[in-house]
Amino acid sequence: MPITTKIVPCLWFDHQGEDAATFYTGIFPRSKITKVSRYPAVGQEIHGHAPGAVLTVEFELDGQRFTALNGGPVFQFNEAVSLQIECENQDEVDHFWNKLGAGGPKEAQQCGWVKDKFGLSWQVVPKVLGELMADPDPKKVERTFAAMLGMKKLDIAALKKAHGG
Repeated sequence: MPITTKIVPCLWFDHQGEDAATFYTGIFPRSKITKVSRYPAVGQEIHGHAPGAVLTVEFELDGQRFTALNGGPVFQFNEAVSLQIECENQDEVDHFWNKLGAGGPKEAQQCGWVKDKFGLSWQVVPKVLGELMADPDPKKVERTFAAMLGMKKLDIAALKKAHGG
């Protein structure tokens, strides 16, 4: 039975909400656009969008619901909020890192962070990293953390090697 939640992140875009939802649903498994709403003629003097222009796009990424809102250029994404992807293996890390980073800024961010072409930040993190960082041996944690700090895209084998000494 699918998990339902009352918490649905709303992502503010200038006008690219539908393009972003299409981009994201093409990357994540079990994903789809579920609903598109459009601006009405009423209130145009306030919202400034042509009647019929896309207002919101509701979509799911691997079962997690999102809304993309075309609210205009007032707000921009920044790293204060990011979406974290917990990956099972290096193939998943590589897939999400490469796909989400396509068309984004040329300079990669550190420690598994990548910014997409819409400016949204993602953390592409192998599940094992949490286990390595929670090790009761502080020396293992320090080595793992030091290795992670030197990486852009996270490398599971290198993280495990650093952890092991």
